[in-house]
Amino acid sequence: MSDALKDVYSILWVDLRNLRRHWRSLVATSLVQPLLYLVAFGYGLGKGISLEGVSYLAFVIPGIIALTSFSTSFSGAASKLQVDRFFYKSFDECLMSPVSLYSIIVGKALIGVIRGLISSFAILLVGLALSPMFIISPLFVLVLLVSCFVFALFGVLVAFVIDSHQGMSTFNSLVILPMTFLCGTFFSLSQLPAAAKAVLYVLPLTHSSECLRATALAQPFPFWSFCVLFAFGLAFFLASVFVLKKKSV
Repeated sequence: MSDALKDVYSILWVDLRNLRRHWRSLVATSLVQPLLYLVAFGYGLGKGISLEGVSYLAFVIPGIIALTSFSTSFSGAASKLQVDRFFYKSFDECLMSPVSLYSIIVGKALIGVIRGLISSFAILLVGLALSPMFIISPLFVLVLLVSCFVFALFGVLVAFVIDSHQGMSTFNSLVILPMTFLCGTFFSLSQLPAAAKAVLYVLPLTHSSECLRATALAQPFPFWSFCVLFAFGLAFFLASVFVLKKKSV
């Protein structure tokens, strides 16, 4: 077990050094888009509106935190891995090193997790200042941590599958961007037809948004959504192992 942790840290160490130098710019850039969403939807379109028994501002803040964990964790893992593969050509050295494929996947995902947590906690501080109804509990932190890990593993998987920067850009436009607006981050899924809800519940961001919103607003916790979110993470990990084994043969 200790050897596996050392292997994971050895993969993570280089990315941590880079993050240590640029963490201020990470926080600044990752705050821009969520704050724009907060102003536009929370104070603009949603001013004076109540949803599910709370103000729209209180409703939308957990969704924006889920969205921040999604976008930052995914891009933090996927973008760094693609740069290592195509620009620095350093990922091949990881494959040739005496480190297990499992440690490589977890190590590459962890930099996305750390980036996602930094950005999410920055937005969380803003949410606490704006909404007195916002509740931070150990369960909320657990869901946020699991969400960041799931989305980072998703980023690792996509970075393994897509073999060009253009392909990643296309994936972001066709998959990531629709998920940003359709997974219950800015509106309640109860307003949608059953067919549309069935489609959206296939996406992991939907379950992260519902779990974070329930814990932050002291609503009944959707344990099944948490289990589905965890299952997504396991599926992304196993799929990453499968793809990496094929590439390393």
